[in-house]
Amino acid sequence: MTSPTTPATATSGEPLPRVFIVGISGRVGRLLASRLRARGMAVSGLTRSSQQAAVLQADGVTSISGELAHAGTEEIAAMVSDSDIVVFAAGSNAGRPDVTDAIDDAALGRVSKALRGTRTRLILLSVLPEAWRERPLSDEEEHYFAVKKRAEVALTRQPIDWLILRPSLLTDDPGRGTVALGPAELHDEITRDDVAAVLEALVLEPTISRRILELNEGPTAVTEAVGRFARFYQA
Repeated sequence: MTSPTTPATATSGEPLPRVFIVGISGRVGRLLASRLRARGMAVSGLTRSSQQAAVLQADGVTSISGELAHAGTEEIAAMVSDSDIVVFAAGSNAGRPDVTDAIDDAALGRVSKALRGTRTRLILLSVLPEAWRERPLSDEEEHYFAVKKRAEVALTRQPIDWLILRPSLLTDDPGRGTVALGPAELHDEITRDDVAAVLEALVLEPTISRRILELNEGPTAVTEAVGRFARFYQA
């Protein structure tokens, strides 16, 4: 493992990005943190309890305790000031409307504002608009999708380096290592492990910027899928 006093470097010799994960205690956030730490990358995140912080510390992850719903823009800016990339993987999961408003919309807005005037990338883990449409949706779920769309629109209008990833239905099955990734994909399902793998590849691919990517199960290896998209937009 890389020494804490020696920055990890990529094959190019450039230091690997330092990543702050909002929602690091969630299932995708934890998987992503483990993947990045395995590369020797510096990873930090926001937690709500000392118990969560202790678990993360055991994995070599630095954490900051606080409530995302109540953290102000200046407080968030201080949290992420040493980070090159912020991954926003927090979400209400279609819970109470007031929680959805506070986390999926307002908190994301404050994070994006905190990054104005910086070179820090913001990668948002969002949701496919077609998700769950194969079943009747509750009022809370309809509200959730409306808020997610509104939050995406607001983010795309921010003068920062943003990237949005919309996965299809999330499962806890073992990752396959292959996906379908592009500007428009069908809605089926995708494992959380494969979502974390794609986020890892996007963290390491700085040329993909200010794009919306959709993600589904598919036949293409994760690194090739991300690399193919990067090459397409560089052409």
